[in-house]
Amino acid sequence: MLLVVDVGNTETTLGLCEGEIVTDHWRITTDPARTPDEVFVALRSLLQANGVAPDRVTQSAIGSVVPGVTGPLVEAAARLTGSAPVVVDARSPLGITLAVDEPMTVGADRIINTLAASRLHATDCIVVDLGTATTYDCITADGVFLGGVIQPGIRTSAETLFRRASKLTATELLAPRKVIGTRTEECIRAGVVFGAVDALDGIVRRIKREWPRPQVPKVIATGGLAATIKPWSSEIELVEPDLTLHGLRLAHAMLAGLSAPR
Repeated sequence: MLLVVDVGNTETTLGLCEGEIVTDHWRITTDPARTPDEVFVALRSLLQANGVAPDRVTQSAIGSVVPGVTGPLVEAAARLTGSAPVVVDARSPLGITLAVDEPMTVGADRIINTLAASRLHATDCIVVDLGTATTYDCITADGVFLGGVIQPGIRTSAETLFRRASKLTATELLAPRKVIGTRTEECIRAGVVFGAVDALDGIVRRIKREWPRPQVPKVIATGGLAATIKPWSSEIELVEPDLTLHGLRLAHAMLAGLSAPR
């Protein structure tokens, strides 16, 4: 089995792949303070909790935007699987093109999403990744990353509101039944969720107006809040919560010298 790990600024998403299927996945807090031994114990515990014998996991692939986490994770994954993990970054020969001014600064997650979207959908795409930041990745059918947009993530914006406004308390990020709230909690939810949705739809429409090719791009949402936002968005066409994990699966197949499955 293949262990795939997407390290984000706030959360780390892990998955197990068997062939082309993501069979299990978990989300844990990203913590640069963890030692390689602690990461190794955490990985084994997650596998065992899901009834997976650790010795069944023989390979791994990692994409990380947190350098302080990458080293301990690489060491722990190698210890777990008995082989060096594939680490994806801007130097990885994935057959994609980073058509931006500073390609080496493009985050691993955006590179992996470019690979996944172009290989799995074979059409021009806008991938909206709802994480610590909300990123909009502009990707062509033939695997060119055109650039995109980065805005504060939904939770990031909400946490800033709660921290700066002393009388507002944290609330679960669910859309209320109506926009005009009659309780403070409803008002916050309406502002955070509907504000995020309208910002997302507006940015997507602006991107479409600037799209350099005649094909209208397909809009795919991924990340932890994608399913929450989808019912309220007029622009999101598809939610793929495991898009980045599938991208890591494809990257491993390519970089480990195997033929990438379609």
